[in-house]
Amino acid sequence: MSSNSQGGRPTAVASDHAGFDLKGIIKKHLEARNVEVMDLGPHSDESVDYPDFARKLTECILNGGAGRGILVCGTGLGMSMSANRYRGIRAALCHDHFTASVARRHNDSNVLVLGGRVLGSELAIDILDAWLDTHFEGGRHRRRIDKMEEPGT
Repeated sequence: MSSNSQGGRPTAVASDHAGFDLKGIIKKHLEARNVEVMDLGPHSDESVDYPDFARKLTECILNGGAGRGILVCGTGLGMSMSANRYRGIRAALCHDHFTASVARRHNDSNVLVLGGRVLGSELAIDILDAWLDTHFEGGRHRRRIDKMEEPGT
């Protein structure tokens, strides 16, 4: 399977129990797009703690094991809050095509967060495709992203 992920690295996916079903749909869609996928779990819908899986995914990206990631929990809120605690992670909780596109174009999002209990699978795939297909514009947006990486932000 070829990879069209950032830097030739796979795209990591992870969820909690509430996002497990949507994670499976996302994984199949990524594979159909010939995106190399690294599934960081869970591997069943038994109850788990979302911060554990957000940590696994963010550390994988920060350590260079994956180029980008997708997190799914019930609303997306817990995963978003957990992932954004890590410097270098720009996790974007997206609810539509527009927010996914802007998350990449203006914010250079490296993690997409989705809510498995608030999005239908067709909308989730549209959001995913918008996020995957949009490129970072740079320019004035780079300056703003650099400010997010400053200590104390």
